[in-house]
Amino acid sequence: MRFGPLLRILGTALYGFIGFEIGVVLARTPELAIDSWMLVVPFTLFGAAFGFLLAPWLVKAPATAAHKALRQVPIADLVAGTIGVTAGLLIAALLSVPISRLPEPFGNVLPLILVFMFGYLGAALLVLRQRDFFSLLRGGGEEKSRPLSAPGDSPASSALEVTGPTLLLDTSVIIDGRIADIAKTGFLLGTLTVPRFVLNELQYIADSADSLRRNRGRRGLEVLDRLQNTPDVKIVFSDQDPADASQVDDKLISLARQIGALIITNDYNLNRVARLQGVRILNINELANAVKSVYLPGEEIPLKIIQEGKELGQGVGYLEDGTMVVVENGRRYINQEVLVQVTKVLQTNAGRLIFATPE
Repeated sequence: MRFGPLLRILGTALYGFIGFEIGVVLARTPELAIDSWMLVVPFTLFGAAFGFLLAPWLVKAPATAAHKALRQVPIADLVAGTIGVTAGLLIAALLSVPISRLPEPFGNVLPLILVFMFGYLGAALLVLRQRDFFSLLRGGGEEKSRPLSAPGDSPASSALEVTGPTLLLDTSVIIDGRIADIAKTGFLLGTLTVPRFVLNELQYIADSADSLRRNRGRRGLEVLDRLQNTPDVKIVFSDQDPADASQVDDKLISLARQIGALIITNDYNLNRVARLQGVRILNINELANAVKSVYLPGEEIPLKIIQEGKELGQGVGYLEDGTMVVVENGRRYINQEVLVQVTKVLQTNAGRLIFATPE
């Protein structure tokens, strides 16, 4: 929806009215021996022209900033804040009736102070205690310990009993996608928890102008949908947002320390920083390396050699799990499947590297 024409109309009316009022005040000044219409009409036209030309520019930047901020605010916070402001303003209105009868300047100033004070207190109180408030609306305090579910959550995932350790998912592991396959096997005994700020970051990536980032973000949202629809997988969305951190990784670490949770991630830097702060980490890449098949020197494996190696005469192939196999004197077997014998296995930071020779 385009707000430019609407802003011009409102700006023209508002500033035209202000110009009219200024003209009326000046026309009543005894020192100015001028007909009232000679002041009212020019000031009204000037104010209207000022509003027509400049109102969109004056409002555009604040409106854009407010739009971006509102997209980052969870819907539960918006609802709670709106209800809190409304309740605070009602209380302020009731108190302002007797207070407005006080002598000036108290009768004029105090009601305005009450409006701002109770409006802010109402919004802040309900946002901070929104879980208790919504639990009361649902008719039970036992819901207090369960994180709020995201809009569109499946009833099964929302109704699951929270048992076992809490497993916080970060953005990288959701986009990676392997977490859905691992969870499906039943090896993750705990509750998969997606903080709202991680979900917001995924949505921001999915809305990116860059096609690669946009596809990664959308894949992450699809992975969450798969997790929600996987039987026996407990997944909840938490509205807890640590106030002592601003970056997503810092928020994850802070939240994990607060609730005693584990973090599942593929992020190397997050892995190291979290462990330095005493937070337990489950790394999908480390798990993948741990479950790869073990080959000992002397074992024979079938391998298709697909390219040349760095050294003269070498050929390179890959196992099904992605492990690279360097075959000495294997260049002549490129695009062929041969039986190779393992000679050496090296463990590197990037994973395992196997050396072999053709049989």
